[in-house]
Amino acid sequence: MNDKPSVLRETDDEARRQARILLRSARYAALAVIDPETGFPSVSRVLTGTDIDGVPVILVSGLSAHTKALSKDPRASALFGEPGKGDPLAHPRLSVQCSAERIDRGNRLHGRIRSRFLARHPKAKLYADFPDFCFFRLVPLAASLNGGFGKAYILSGDDLMILSAANDMLAEQADAIVRELLAHHPDIITTIVGRLKGSGGKNWRICGLDMAGIDLIWGDEALRWEFNPPLGELPDAHTYISKIAYSIP
Repeated sequence: MNDKPSVLRETDDEARRQARILLRSARYAALAVIDPETGFPSVSRVLTGTDIDGVPVILVSGLSAHTKALSKDPRASALFGEPGKGDPLAHPRLSVQCSAERIDRGNRLHGRIRSRFLARHPKAKLYADFPDFCFFRLVPLAASLNGGFGKAYILSGDDLMILSAANDMLAEQADAIVRELLAHHPDIITTIVGRLKGSGGKNWRICGLDMAGIDLIWGDEALRWEFNPPLGELPDAHTYISKIAYSIP
């Protein structure tokens, strides 16, 4: 009889929140695909963003090996999380099993995905519209979170997604809502960055809004402010914006 304790902890709301922040604040990830020629795993680094429903998004060249692999077999895994000072294994990381969905220019989702991705990665404007480039949505199926030593959790794909009926409507109004936010609360970026980092915020900007939070970038850094709880209906976004200054401790 095996009485060894499990290395996994019970997945709770804090673990889900940490996983979502790791995924949504990432600027890049290690992407593992299946080489169609050899059947071996192949790993590369890719820039990442997120769609309005929280699904990770990548922009890739049709000439790259991982694009060819995903076109043959949509199964992939992505590793999110950056090591910091000291032992790299002491820092949190998230491994996500995904099913890749190619988004070409004729797809109805292409416009919003392109807009959100370029807001996070402005330099990608140099090549995003090249004929051989396309987007993939990496739809989460399952995930493994290592929050540091002794903090391992298993998550479902739904744990990482924003399951709101208002996603499409918010995608159409997000830019206007951000402008409304900055008009009502011109110091809100400084406030959020200060809360997340302890200081700074002068040169940061908002690069994304969804029903679960706000994305901010400054140069090569990215941050994620998660709403608690996520917004329910589209009018909640306007209501939250009017009260946001009181919701940030």
